[in-house]
Amino acid sequence: MKLQLALDLVDIPGAIEVVKQVESFVDIVEIGTPIVINEGLHAVKALKEAFPNMTVLADLKIMDAGGYEVMKAVEAGADIVTILGVAEDASIKGAVEEAKKHGKQILVDMIAVKNLAVRAAEVDALGVDYICVHTGYDLQAEGQNSFEDLRTIKAVVKNAKVAVAGGIKLSTLPEVIAVNPDLVIVGGGITGETNMSSAASEMKRLITQG
Repeated sequence: MKLQLALDLVDIPGAIEVVKQVESFVDIVEIGTPIVINEGLHAVKALKEAFPNMTVLADLKIMDAGGYEVMKAVEAGADIVTILGVAEDASIKGAVEEAKKHGKQILVDMIAVKNLAVRAAEVDALGVDYICVHTGYDLQAEGQNSFEDLRTIKAVVKNAKVAVAGGIKLSTLPEVIAVNPDLVIVGGGITGETNMSSAASEMKRLITQG
């Protein structure tokens, strides 16, 4: 089980400072969609240059032109790139094909997918590396989470690894670990803490035990 840090509401210097505090405890650093919108793929490049041994995920949430957009993210240094589960199969296939050319990985974000079990099985057959259930920011505000969704996809996914994102904090992490995902994605549960290093350390400890 790996721990991914999602960086969303920072600029490039801010992102580097956060990662410096927690790099010992996280396996993957995610350059979140808000940073990509604000800073472009320069943010991916900057983080990869600052932390060359760190796995960097570019959360592009690709919806179309999968091959091209994955190519540009990989050129910037991304090791993993995200595409939406609601995208066309052709777009996902294009993304997978391009990623494999470079030895990189694709994570499919299932945000807004209505029939999770059916779509997860379909996406799994397309050769993706990760399938991630994700309660977005707007639904988190309504008190929703992805923990039951994680159980749903784990029952049908045979080839890809499974991931979970959306509002995970230290208090809810044991509930997530109990379902045994391959990847746990945490944003504010680390970056919103006064002592980010301590929060990340404790999360990593729990995940390693789990």
